Amino acid sequence: MEKHVKNFWIGLPLLFLIGTLFINPGCRKDLLMSDDNLAFSTDTVIFDTVFTTVGSSTRRFKIYNPSSNPVKISSVELDGGSNSPYRINLDGEPGTSFKDVNIPGEDSLFVFVEVTLDPNNMTSPLIVEDQVHFLTNGSEQKVQLAAWGQDAYFHYQDKNEGIWPKDKPHVIYDYALVDSSKSLTIQNGTHVHLHKNSLLVIRKATLTINGTAEDKVVFEGDRLESFYEDVKGQYYGIYFDRALSSTIDHAIIKNGTAGIHLFGDAPSNTDYTLRITNSELYNHASYGIFNYSGASIYGENLNVYNNTQYAFFLLEGGSYNFRHSQFLSYGSDGNQPAFAIKNYFTRDDGITYVGSINEGAIGNSIIYGGGDVQIAYDTLNDGGSIPIEFEYKNNLIRQEETEEGSNGFIGNIWNTDPLFEDPSNLLYKITSNSPCRNAGSSSYAIPTDIEGNVRDMTNPDIGAFEIN
Repeated sequence: MEKHVKNFWIGLPLLFLIGTLFINPGCRKDLLMSDDNLAFSTDTVIFDTVFTTVGSSTRRFKIYNPSSNPVKISSVELDGGSNSPYRINLDGEPGTSFKDVNIPGEDSLFVFVEVTLDPNNMTSPLIVEDQVHFLTNGSEQKVQLAAWGQDAYFHYQDKNEGIWPKDKPHVIYDYALVDSSKSLTIQNGTHVHLHKNSLLVIRKATLTINGTAEDKVVFEGDRLESFYEDVKGQYYGIYFDRALSSTIDHAIIKNGTAGIHLFGDAPSNTDYTLRITNSELYNHASYGIFNYSGASIYGENLNVYNNTQYAFFLLEGGSYNFRHSQFLSYGSDGNQPAFAIKNYFTRDDGITYVGSINEGAIGNSIIYGGGDVQIAYDTLNDGGSIPIEFEYKNNLIRQEETEEGSNGFIGNIWNTDPLFEDPSNLLYKITSNSPCRNAGSSSYAIPTDIEGNVRDMTNPDIGAFEIN
């Protein structure tokens, strides 16, 4: 199989996680202690009550001893101790720390949990957590405690469809799922907060995000303190799993791991897997947009920047068409490329899968950053039998080796500073003397820019912003 490597090799960071019984023959059977661990009725206690005043709610979980012999729990500890908003009661006894708790064979104990939060403290985390730790036979186990501290809609491993109301923010803990031909609409002005490692999953279903220039839909983490304003990796992102054709308009998606992750395409789709317009995706721990294994994406008026790996990454084939967009690698670790294409991948089964790129178009866009290589592609085409299409026209691109006149690179501006307002402060609107001014093609022009301003359709500015 013929392999084509251009400019940069693309590595893939990983995104994706016998008890023995010693018996003393001289002991009576009812004194033998099990060396087994505990079992619990749940691993997470969720307080999903909406708090409107200072108050408390109570939940409970069970500790099980699955062994036929008694077991001794060396310690039970509430991590936050007396400073925790949580209070626990173990088998009728309140406290934050308990020692040498015995449970008879095949028996159980109740743990009651209460929490008191002030929902009016708007600078507190949206989700307040603690843990109950158990030490048994030298083995540590824990039960997570999580409570919603402000007035909102709370999603914990639930299925969603219809229209989300927008009068209060939405909080996702673990995941919120839109499944199997269902559809979810998120209205303009909706704020969505995601807890650590959480994600919104669109699986064989449809997502519609209807933001406006004046009232965008915002996805971010669930920590409201100022310290977390620009911390990357606070949650995973929006995950499209063989989704039906979906749309995102006027959204801000920030501070995740992969802002948008596309996997595969629904066989019934006649349009792109995702159309995303007038949106910003930034400050993600890995990728702004990750397009994997045959998904297709159309984007216009996008500003994708300050991501640790790539602004856009296509792996194992797929399609893309971007117009008036900005893929920027300022702030990436080690001056990573902004745009990375790799049409093959060796999966866990040891087989190398190769995908076609039936459409690879970018027009009137900026691909720029701190390093000398901003477009990286590593492709296999099996002697030409696997389609690999490129059409890059009327863009501004930073690239050590220019590609003008080859592989569909036509009419581009190379290695010229786009003259953004202030990259050091993440201001990526071009200035009035930018080489991008009036340098775009009318054939790729979009009537309005990312801010809703009217664009010159004859001589448009390159990039997401039109400077009047």
